[in-house]
Amino acid sequence: MSEGKAGRSLKMRFERSSKKAWGLPTKPSNEKLLEMYALYKQATEGDCEGKPRGGLRDRAKHKAWKATIGTSEAAAMERYCEIVDSLMG
Repeated sequence: MSEGKAGRSLKMRFERSSKKAWGLPTKPSNEKLLEMYALYKQATEGDCEGKPRGGLRDRAKHKAWKATIGTSEAAAMERYCEIVDSLMG
């Protein structure tokens, strides 16, 4: 997998994948959605900070994002794209 900062072509692929994610043919499992959320947040905002807030859903999202701490922007984008591609069928 790529390490460090994402290159321009990967960023373009990531943008396309994040648009495709809204039109997936079937809804992914909750676990897959959490993984996608965490990777998207890691790729766009970096490591998760702070404490979880809100209800169960918000806490689950926070926990998933926290699990990606240390993942580079490029690696998070790459994995996100792979997941979306696999779900497109």
